Amino acid sequence: MTPLQQFIETHPRLFVLTGAGVSTDSGIPDYRGREGEWKRAPPVTLQAFMHDHATRQRYWARSLIGWPHFSRAQPNPAHRALAQLERRGQIERLVTQNVDRLHQHAGSERVVDLHGRLDEVRCMACDWRAPRDAFQLQLTERNPAWQHLDATIAPDGDADLDGQDFARFDVPACQRCGGIVKPDVVFFGEGVPRERVETATQALHASDAMLVVGSSLMVYSGYRFVQAAAKAGKPVAAVTLGRTRADALLSLKVDARCSDALAFVLDAEPLTAA
Repeated sequence: MTPLQQFIETHPRLFVLTGAGVSTDSGIPDYRGREGEWKRAPPVTLQAFMHDHATRQRYWARSLIGWPHFSRAQPNPAHRALAQLERRGQIERLVTQNVDRLHQHAGSERVVDLHGRLDEVRCMACDWRAPRDAFQLQLTERNPAWQHLDATIAPDGDADLDGQDFARFDVPACQRCGGIVKPDVVFFGEGVPRERVETATQALHASDAMLVVGSSLMVYSGYRFVQAAAKAGKPVAAVTLGRTRADALLSLKVDARCSDALAFVLDAEPLTAA
């Protein structure tokens, strides 16, 4: 039995936090390297998106190209392993920093999308909402010449379109009030909605240990849960490639790909009730 297997078997009420590393095997790139450093320019901030039209043009042009690839991503073995643990009753709550909904697609139900979901858009003025696929149609109808551009896929439904002139990119406004439309995700510089944090915090209190999967914990919105677990005396294990911000607080560190480290869950026979 590996140390990770023993950790999961010993602590049957897990609070799970996942990050970008859990989705890389699904073809979605991550932002950070082994030492927690940015692999690319940091993502757009809420302030820039809301106050600069040129920033919105650049964002939605890149998103137009990146969305088809992102939306086709499928759950990988790590997602399925965590869904299996939930079905066995071993996960109190799964909190994800990802916006791809792949945990839900794999079958997980007790999920908190800490940073929102990329498959929906919302108006920042009147809170009108629509599926991202519907907004994609508006983007392509208004900007037909852009949809055939070739670009390298980037994290979170983005694409690298360096050297392009975005000045004529036509960004649709809210159909209801004409306001600014934004993906329903938490941008850098934007606070996580309080109810999500409270739901996650309550689940952490009810758990007996914390498992981090695929996160460097460099973003405070995730790191704070490790701090809270450590303060409460709950052991914390992490499965991720490279350094995390919380290495000093971990009871167990597994430096491996998430799918590889959790393969034993899918290999095991399902637990049956006594």
